[in-house]
Amino acid sequence: MARRERVMRMSVEQPLWRALTAYRVLTMLYAIGLFASAYDRFARPWVAIAFYAVLFVWTLVTLPRVANAASCTKRFLTADLTIALAGILLTRVADASSRIEAGGPTLPSIWTAGSVLAFAIKGGWRWAAFASTLVAAVNIVERGAPTRDTVHNVILVWVASIAIGYVVEVARASERTLARALEIEAATRERERLARDIHDGVLQVLAMVQRRGSALGGEAAELGRMAGEQEVALRTLVSGGLVPVSRVSEDAALGAVVRAVEEPDDDGGPVDLRALLAPYATARVTLSEPGAPVSLAPAAAQELTAAVGAALDNVRKHAGADARAWILVEDEPDAVIVTVRDEGPGIPEGRLAQAEGEGRLGVALSIRGRLRDLGGTAELLSVPGQGTEVELKVPKVSRGKADQQR
Repeated sequence: MARRERVMRMSVEQPLWRALTAYRVLTMLYAIGLFASAYDRFARPWVAIAFYAVLFVWTLVTLPRVANAASCTKRFLTADLTIALAGILLTRVADASSRIEAGGPTLPSIWTAGSVLAFAIKGGWRWAAFASTLVAAVNIVERGAPTRDTVHNVILVWVASIAIGYVVEVARASERTLARALEIEAATRERERLARDIHDGVLQVLAMVQRRGSALGGEAAELGRMAGEQEVALRTLVSGGLVPVSRVSEDAALGAVVRAVEEPDDDGGPVDLRALLAPYATARVTLSEPGAPVSLAPAAAQELTAAVGAALDNVRKHAGADARAWILVEDEPDAVIVTVRDEGPGIPEGRLAQAEGEGRLGVALSIRGRLRDLGGTAELLSVPGQGTEVELKVPKVSRGKADQQR
């Protein structure tokens, strides 16, 4: 079945840029409104009008600049902060001294905080500390002396910007960690899928060549020995595998990028599981099934059938070619249950863990791995001398579709 690459972007930072965009527009309008309400008390209102004209145009023209981290360059941040600082210093030129000494607002008012917050979101708490310190120094120069209101406002901007900058740094680190974890999970699932396919085909052929070669002797024995060495090497490879390095977005505002390989949506409708299991019915394998169709999604039905085949392979391998086995199919309202039972010698306690340690992953991957990927379960019950029973349960709604519905 064809597979496709799914790209996910995770960003806690992007909503902060959207909030900053709205903040700059609102605070620009607020500053202009303050001036309009106190126009007649300004000593040189034409200075304030000129500044607000520049502020209005600058705020609207630079809205794309504060849309994400890539657009918000160091040059833009410098120019933006320069306009805010110039507006603070122009307050003493435009406004009356009595209003300034009484604690009147500066020309840019709280718009200045938007410039500082842009530093915080772009560069973290260190950039925020630098910008807020400059704003604090210019405010004190504008007032002529550190008053209580000035100190209060300066500390508020300083603490808030540094806190936001720190949160942004933590969020970025968390996104990178989460991206790495998700990509490791995706790579592990893909590796297990490949290991199942290899186990179901190549490894079993190599094992058979080794056994037949040893039995025939001569040159065939040497061929069997080489096949055995390749089997061990291949088992070691599929049980270890490689995990690719996680990739992150070049644009920090877009957050971390995770590329996960997944099965595409099923193109066809449900299939009847009975038709897929029918070839397994032989003189030594009894298949019991409902009289009505057992409908499953094509991918789920194929994986469940492959798991049943892996269970029967284990029966032939460990119980002998003449061992009897029984397959029972149950169609429940929310799940399909297939039970495979044999009359073999059973599995000694601890043998499965030992087999996984040796790279023999028939049960771990070909059975349990398949069911886990489908959101189902595989339960194995074995008593030495009394055979083995494997219960495979698959939900009728796949895990991916269930997550989408939620």
